[in-house]
Amino acid sequence: MNAQEFISKWRRVELRERQASQEHFLDLCALLGQDPPAKADPIGESFCFERGAGKESGGDGWADVWKKGCFGWEYKGKHKDLDGAYVQLLTYRESLENPPLLVVCDMDRIVVHTNFTNTPNRVHEVRLEELDTPRAHEILRAVFFEPDKLKPGVTSRTVTEEAARRIGEIAQSLREKGSAGEDVAQFLDRLVFCMFAEDVGLLPEKLFSRLVEKSRRDPARFGKLVTDLFAVMAQGGDFGADTIRRFNGNLFNNGAPIALSEDEVSASPAASTRESRATSRAK
Repeated sequence: MNAQEFISKWRRVELRERQASQEHFLDLCALLGQDPPAKADPIGESFCFERGAGKESGGDGWADVWKKGCFGWEYKGKHKDLDGAYVQLLTYRESLENPPLLVVCDMDRIVVHTNFTNTPNRVHEVRLEELDTPRAHEILRAVFFEPDKLKPGVTSRTVTEEAARRIGEIAQSLREKGSAGEDVAQFLDRLVFCMFAEDVGLLPEKLFSRLVEKSRRDPARFGKLVTDLFAVMAQGGDFGADTIRRFNGNLFNNGAPIALSEDEVSASPAASTRESRATSRAK
């Protein structure tokens, strides 16, 4: 199959995700010279459809396709929510051995999110009509065969280490005040995820940064605002003038509120959102 044949076929297809996803992936394999999963790995230990995965928040799921050391891949039907598919992959990535690339696809678009350790996130999008271009071919060949070619050149190690230090400090402080370790861990996970979601565009632009900036000197207000935000993220809906999409995976369901002091708010990973954003977008 060549690129024009692929484009012509999939431009006309209107099948639902489950009806089309595996055939679409097999056609991509044919286009790129990749043996299909059943031939490349008959046992399914390193390359397979429907790789079982435990969610970070508990429960089980699966990635539509997985290739060890290369990618986790999630399909959605045409014109569906690829941000939601990406969030879904994020909840599985540890069970998928933390692949360097997280790929989401709706048959019209293939969106590749980098997931390399200690590097900022980068996003590469290939649209169906672009599949006959050298750029698209280079990106997709890298996804299947040489994921390191998509590794960002700018490290975020300093920001990562600083966030880890802040997380450790705030966790210790909260435990010393009597907060349950599990509640503390969940609360900090939520803050870190909000910071990350803002960086990659899953939250409205600067929403979390504005929240932190306006309330960091008022711990009670900070606590109320983040609790309200978590509740909206669990269900989807309006947060002030912004509309928030629903985040699957149970990370924002339930959970005890945690009261922070002003020093703890300032020390929290949320306070490093702006620095993280600046580094993650550096070239």
